[in-house]
Amino acid sequence: MMSDKMMDFDVTELLPQRPPYIMVDRLIYYDLLKSVTTFMIREDNLFCKKGVMEESGLIENIAQTCAAKTGYRDLTEPERDGVVKIGFIGMIKQMNIYRNPRVGEQLTTTIEILEEVFNATLVGTKVEVGDELIATCEMKIYLTDKAPAPMNR
Repeated sequence: MMSDKMMDFDVTELLPQRPPYIMVDRLIYYDLLKSVTTFMIREDNLFCKKGVMEESGLIENIAQTCAAKTGYRDLTEPERDGVVKIGFIGMIKQMNIYRNPRVGEQLTTTIEILEEVFNATLVGTKVEVGDELIATCEMKIYLTDKAPAPMNR
């Protein structure tokens, strides 16, 4: 699904999060209105209990798909400054979780921009395992003008 024009970044270049908090493996599609990521659920995932990912893990996966899109845009669009911005969840609306994913399943998460006003972006989302729709919501993300602070290790 990755476009021939799309640059392949390591996800850590696109996200402010660092392991073990990363809930996206790869950005596989990007355009100005839509982005798609994949994520394999592993047994050591922070949001998994008894082989099942909790709802908070799905929400984090969706938010990080938004972050990957924004990071990619910040690094590749000529009018951007090349600095990945930090975003914050401002609202989650109409959250539907049809089932929780299990360890060993790969999530494909799609976000589509519904509205952008200043530093706020409203997206429609869907999370799938194969052809099965497992979650949807609308999420509003607010971006800061600041780059993330370096993490102490």
